[in-house]
Order: sequence, then structure tokens, then C-alpha cells
Amino acid sequence: MGTDVAAPAAFRELLAPPAWRTVDLISDLHLQAGEPATFEAWRGYLQTTPADALVILGDLFEVWVGDDAAALPGFEAECAELLRRTAERLPVYFMHGNRDFLVGPALAAQSGFTLLDDPTVLVLHGERWLLSHGDILCLDDTDYLAFRAQVRTPEWQAAFLARPLAERRALARSMRAQSEDRKRDPSARWADVDGGAARQWLGQARARTLVHGHTHRPADHDLGDGLRRLVLSDWDAAAHPPRAQLLCLSPAGAQRVDLR
Repeated sequence: MGTDVAAPAAFRELLAPPAWRTVDLISDLHLQAGEPATFEAWRGYLQTTPADALVILGDLFEVWVGDDAAALPGFEAECAELLRRTAERLPVYFMHGNRDFLVGPALAAQSGFTLLDDPTVLVLHGERWLLSHGDILCLDDTDYLAFRAQVRTPEWQAAFLARPLAERRALARSMRAQSEDRKRDPSARWADVDGGAARQWLGQARARTLVHGHTHRPADHDLGDGLRRLVLSDWDAAAHPPRAQLLCLSPAGAQRVDLR
């Protein structure tokens, strides 16, 4: 059990217009040029979704080293263009994850999406849904939380973004390799969202359901007292079996939809 996590002084709210019937939630696609199957699954989804709005709960990208990457021809620019085309026909919202916390206002303007605070309360059909990427609630992952606190400061980000793009990409590759090595370490302990912290946030947000990603372990958790925690799936279209799942919020509640 970790220590308490400070809840926001006030939870930001996203108030759904009455015309919205369905809202899709996705996270942890970890898009990268070297995994075209997942990218194509995402492209197909964006082109065909009937949802009235799309909310991306972090880690859309495997890594994001700065919005200037999307100003050059290449994979990042192609992703930005797909988001822009989608945002022309339905509202798109983006919440930072642990891999793409450097997505900034320049990409949001280029792609037409709206940045969301983590956490945010979505008010839809009279229900309050507490949305988060989920990483900040993994209280037992103390090393990561210390790293997170460092890289989310304006000073660290300004210094990192001042480096040449090629250098940033090389640093990101090195950090990803270290992360993969830690995952393969048999002595490494996997940290889940802390149930007590989730209940604390839900109480302060006046919500009954927390929806998050990050852990790559999709499940519905009963937190007691009518509270619950819904974990989104990651995407990997090249896996066996492939994974490409969203959570659709509608007047009927929350429904998981497999796109494979």
C-alpha cells in the first residue's frame, strides 16, 4: 500500500452537450512507426466511429518528444493529420499519459483537439465519470512517481525541448530501452492503481466510476459502496489475439467494444 495521493483542489469538468449520445474512450495505443498494424487499426477506427465525441486517456503515442516533430514530414505528422480530419467531424479530447506528456498546445492547435487535465470529470447523461490516465494513482510505483514529478515541471520540459530534435529522439530511445529492461526483470514488482486513492478521488469528485488506462490490465473493479474502477485496454493489433478495444459511454452506461 502506498501513501496518500493529493487530490486536485477542484476537479475540472467536461460538460457534454445534450446532443451527445455516445462518447468513446481509448488509451494506451502506443502508436509508433515500427508497428503499422496498430496504426492502421486506429486509422480505420477514426474513419468509421459513430461516436459523438472521442476522449483519449493518454499514451496515444509510444513516445512524444515535442510538438515540433509533427511539423516535419513523417509518422508524427501523419498522426496529426488523422487527428485533424477526425476533429473536423467530432470533438476530440486528449489527456496526457506517461509516454506522451510532452504533447502541447502546438499539436492541439495543429490537430484540432482539446487538452484535458488529469483528472477530469465527464458529465454525460446525468452521470459523473471520473477520467484519468491512471499513472498518478499507482502509489506503490515510487520510482516512477519520483520521475514523473521531475519531468512534469516546466523547468525540466523547457530544458528538454531546447535540445535538438534528433538528440531528443535518441534520449527517448534510450529511456524506452531502459523501461523494457525493467519490465523483463523478474524481481520487478508490478504496481496497480491504489484502491483507497481511487475511492478518495471518487468521493471528492462526486462520481461513482473511475475510468483509466495505463496498467494494460482491462477489468471492472468493485470498490464497494457503489463505486467502481473501469480499466481500459491497451492496443496491439499485431498481438495474438489482437487487442483494439474502446469503452463506449451511452445512456445505457459503459460498454466495451472490440474492434478487431
